[in-house]
Amino acid sequence: MTLRGLYAITPEGLAPDVLVARAERALEGGARLLQYRSKDAGSKHRAEVARALAALCRSRDARFIVNDDVELALAVDADGAHLGREDGDLVAARARLRGKLLGASCYDRIDLARAAVAAGADYVAFGSVFASPTKPSAVRAPLDLFAQARALGVPLCAIGGVTARNAPTLIRAGADLLAVVADLFDADDIAARARAFAKLFDPESVDSS
Repeated sequence: MTLRGLYAITPEGLAPDVLVARAERALEGGARLLQYRSKDAGSKHRAEVARALAALCRSRDARFIVNDDVELALAVDADGAHLGREDGDLVAARARLRGKLLGASCYDRIDLARAAVAAGADYVAFGSVFASPTKPSAVRAPLDLFAQARALGVPLCAIGGVTARNAPTLIRAGADLLAVVADLFDADDIAARARAFAKLFDPESVDSS
């Protein structure tokens, strides 16, 4: 599967059945990847939810990624893991995740992206590209980072404050993946919002925006 399109990131604070139901609607609408992000839940809860989401992604032919936790990704047979700068060594994670995807958060720094690719990352993420309700204090990443990073030869992900309204700007800047939390999962119709994002990856849609 090409790493391009809507990358749904799960929100915090939802009951497991609600989270899984909302994730299913996001995948129904066209999300190509789903990342399970949970900072506050206990390990047993995280494992149960991750297994349910992994099964859901397999049924929808989508990729399932676990945030910050290589061991959990392996335990539930996820398609990969995504790590921030404080979430462990990328070289060690690459060795553990043989045959699986490894993503890396690179914030506003091209040097971190170069180092991540050298360590074996399959894609790199820059952000917050816009003000983010999920991480309001996050550093802002300039959009010209995507042009600078194109030479790295891996898919580039934009995260932070991404909406269906500003998404065309990010795609034109060079983002291959749009990581979305609030604008997707807070929508009245999650599947319809996901379809709106997916449609933006049609070249004609972006060119005409």
